[in-house]
Amino acid sequence: MQLIYAAASPFARKVRVLAAETGLLDRIELLDTAVLPTTLNERVNALNPLGKIPVLLTDDDQVLYDSRVICEYLDTLHAGAKLLPSGAARWQVLRLAALADGLMDAALLARYERGVRPAELQWAAWLDGQLGKVQRSLAELERQVERLQGPLDLGQIGVACALGYLDFRFADLDWRAAHPGLAAFQQTFAQRASMLASAPV
Repeated sequence: MQLIYAAASPFARKVRVLAAETGLLDRIELLDTAVLPTTLNERVNALNPLGKIPVLLTDDDQVLYDSRVICEYLDTLHAGAKLLPSGAARWQVLRLAALADGLMDAALLARYERGVRPAELQWAAWLDGQLGKVQRSLAELERQVERLQGPLDLGQIGVACALGYLDFRFADLDWRAAHPGLAAFQQTFAQRASMLASAPV
């Protein structure tokens, strides 16, 4: 298999962490690339018309995107405990994973507004709107922090990668100050070998 990714992408990091945690990483060739909304990446666009990463090329010539689909696919390939469980627990994990993905989406859009759009064209109200989504997501995750203490699942991985992205791109938010439960979770989870090996650069 081949994974087209960018080291700074929290979505791609989520896939890499899941692959490492399930023992699948050695079966995946990692192909680092760069994708920006203002710059066409012809290879990525040919595989994913949305022009987004990660993209997984499977051994049976399927092209899979986005990260949620890739993670669900990879979770079918190993014999260990599933990170996306079946039954009633599945919906709780999916809901947590969706919240983490939404946090990543908002943070990434805010990053593009701050770091890619020319300063004279930046829209403060729009940036504030995205950062408001980040803050509301953090508050909700803090309320659900006990949910992050159970057996490893896709939701926990997503939350850890989202928080890691905030540390990487938004250190000025100081999110830990108002969210001590999340801070404690992240302090522990960030020490997993899969997280250390996939830290953004």
